[in-house]
This record gives sequence, structure tokens and C-alpha cells, in this order.
Amino acid sequence: MNVILLRHGETEWSRARRHTGRTDLPLTPHGEEQARALSRLVAGRSFALVLVSPAQRARRTAELAGVGPYEVDPNLWEWDYGGYEGLTTAEIRKSRPGWYVWRDGVVPGDEAHPGETVGHVGERADKVLARIRSAGGDVLVVAHAHVLRVLAARWLSLPAGHGRYLRLDTGMYSVLGYEHDEPVLLRWNAPA
Repeated sequence: MNVILLRHGETEWSRARRHTGRTDLPLTPHGEEQARALSRLVAGRSFALVLVSPAQRARRTAELAGVGPYEVDPNLWEWDYGGYEGLTTAEIRKSRPGWYVWRDGVVPGDEAHPGETVGHVGERADKVLARIRSAGGDVLVVAHAHVLRVLAARWLSLPAGHGRYLRLDTGMYSVLGYEHDEPVLLRWNAPA
């Protein structure tokens, strides 16, 4: 069993390095090109399960990549950055010098976007992993950088916060699998 992870293509905010959790942005033209390039990874393959984030940037990436029928899984939404939604790390560091989302977390937002801890993201990732492990075959997941990084950490039985060690750029793919029946990263942050 292999799990192919696709990070959505570029958006205006990802290009500007803005924290984009629940803001539902479209892909840029470059992001659409990235998504089409991912089709080489899925063409002609069948998957026991295909899960996609509800965000339009993830759904559009799946469609442009030629992903067949898929299920939208709300547990694949990106980290809810609360009051830091739309801000860059540099902007946040003006008021919180040295701030790092993986270590320092986010400030609460409004009722619609209250913000999450990395632990909350890990709990959602564990729910997705339960579905993946029961799928009975290869799985494809299309989602976002931080949630996929947490998912990979949890795949390896590491704490959710260890996702900080796994940079993941837009339009890239990664593969989770096994070696000697133990979960491993087979490929990470690879271009299509």
C-alpha cells in the first residue's frame, strides 16, 4: 500500500507566503499548470480511496490532475491559523519576535476561524490515517502543506509537531509507504 500526497498548486497567498488556512482562494495560472503536471502521477492508476480537502484550491488541483471520483474530507482542511490568517511570518514577528507556528502556535481568531493547535491538526490527521489504513489498497490525498506535513509525521508515529521537519512546496507530491512492514517516507516534496 502506498499513499500519494499531492499539495495543491500555487495561490496568490501561497506565493506571497501568507498563512492560508480556511480562506478559500483559487489557484493562480501557475498553480493550474502545477496541478496539470501532477496528472502524470495519477494517470492510469486506480486507488482504493481518494480524499480531497474541501478547499477549492485542493479540489481544483484534483480535477486538473485528472483525479477520478474523490471524497471530500473536512479533516483535510489546512491548519486554522486563527488571528494569523492571511499574515506572513515576517508580519507576525513584528509583534512576536522569533515566532514559529510549529513551536508557538496561533492566536485565537473569530468564531468561524477560532484557530487550532498543532495537536488539533494531529487529531484530524489521525482520523484521515484511520481511513487510509482501512482502504485496502493505494490511496491518493490532495490537501495543504501543513496538514500533509502533520499527516506524514503521524504516519511515522511521530508527534504532530514533527511535521515541521518536512517542508512541502506547492504542486509537489510525496509518497508514504512501508519498508519491512514499517511505515516510511518513500519520497518527499518531489516535483511531478
